[in-house]
Amino acid sequence: MTTPAGSFKALNVDGAPLESCSTEPMTGFFRDGCCNTGPMDTGQHTVCAVMTAEFLAHSKYLGNDLSTPRPEFRFPGLKPGDRWCLCAARFLQAHEEGVAPQVHFAATHQRALDVVPRDVLDLYRVD
Repeated sequence: MTTPAGSFKALNVDGAPLESCSTEPMTGFFRDGCCNTGPMDTGQHTVCAVMTAEFLAHSKYLGNDLSTPRPEFRFPGLKPGDRWCLCAARFLQAHEEGVAPQVHFAATHQRALDVVPRDVLDLYRVD
């Protein structure tokens, strides 16, 4: 998988080629199905997380409603079980607040480790 710039292969947190997080719903900062990142992605949408009702409710409470459909943005709204590229800082915050979702390492970009310590990510690994 190449990055949107096409200059190199993106790697996951295990150092292997980055796999797709989700195309149903389509995720990623670049809406390419992967948790790719780049200079324009200031939020580093690099953590491939499995949504839970608890996390979605907490995110909505914090002002980031991921569960309500927004047809004007072609956003279907997320439900428990959906995989989504989360901002690394938002994932770390969810961990600190006890509501972090599980993480697919094969689809989590290595840049997530710039924000989230490896031992924290390891607590939520599902693959």
